[in-house]
Amino acid sequence: MEIWIYFTLLAATMQAVRTAGQKQLSAHLNAMATTSVRYVYALPFAWAYLWWLLDYRQVSVPELNPQFLQYALTASVMQIIGTACLVAAFKYRNFAVATSLAKTEAIQVAVVGALVFSAGLSAWGWFSVVVGVIGVLIVSKVKFTVRDVFQNPGAGFGLASGLGLAITTLLIRESSLALNTDLMVSAAVTLVFMITVQSVVSLVYVYIQNKKQIPVMISQWRLCLFVGVTSVLGSIGWFTGASYQTAAYVKALGQVEFFITLLLTYRFFKEKITLKEYVGMALILASVLILLLWA
Repeated sequence: MEIWIYFTLLAATMQAVRTAGQKQLSAHLNAMATTSVRYVYALPFAWAYLWWLLDYRQVSVPELNPQFLQYALTASVMQIIGTACLVAAFKYRNFAVATSLAKTEAIQVAVVGALVFSAGLSAWGWFSVVVGVIGVLIVSKVKFTVRDVFQNPGAGFGLASGLGLAITTLLIRESSLALNTDLMVSAAVTLVFMITVQSVVSLVYVYIQNKKQIPVMISQWRLCLFVGVTSVLGSIGWFTGASYQTAAYVKALGQVEFFITLLLTYRFFKEKITLKEYVGMALILASVLILLLWA
């Protein structure tokens, strides 16, 4: 298999596990503080990974050119917004549904990528993305109409999360490619830059919004560390996968995360999996097979 597939599968697995940790953490922290944890506690591990990779690949740190800075700074802000919306959605929908709403990210990546970044897909690629998103929507049991979004805050937050994270993924790829160096290194540099910016921005926001949350972020360090480690492992997967392959394909394959999410839902949050959800899972599996075999 191609290298982007391995990194995407790593990302999907770690994101599902991290999201489960964030759900537990949201019982102690508000949305932005929970979001901040994934950056602050991931930061030292991200730097360690970069310095190890530079030595292993025998590559020097590339120049952070203006194009890179423009893409990476925008991506940093969009990811904070997307993650905060996902955490906020937990307060309105159960764990699996909140995550599934954010999974409209796959089709949004494809559409925005084609319109803005000229990152078109093959016919099979579009078919794969559409089939996968239909599967996610079936599982979510939510009607995505304009009226629903305005009447249901959970649906609105989920869709906003998907859009924010879709734009983030597209900008991550553009940031990495703008460095014009070894793709694994450029992905790591982009990751470290973004997590550093996000740690500072989110901490400042939490301090201004409700500084009492910061001591809680420290007292809950075990759970926060779990979220940070799984977050950085997932981010390494997403950033590297998106550097090697078109973002829409990476996110389409990344929908296998949903199987892991439902397993966690069943095992840890005691939410039952219905026949309708199994049908949706089958469609997601079909979309992944189409992507790998024909797209």
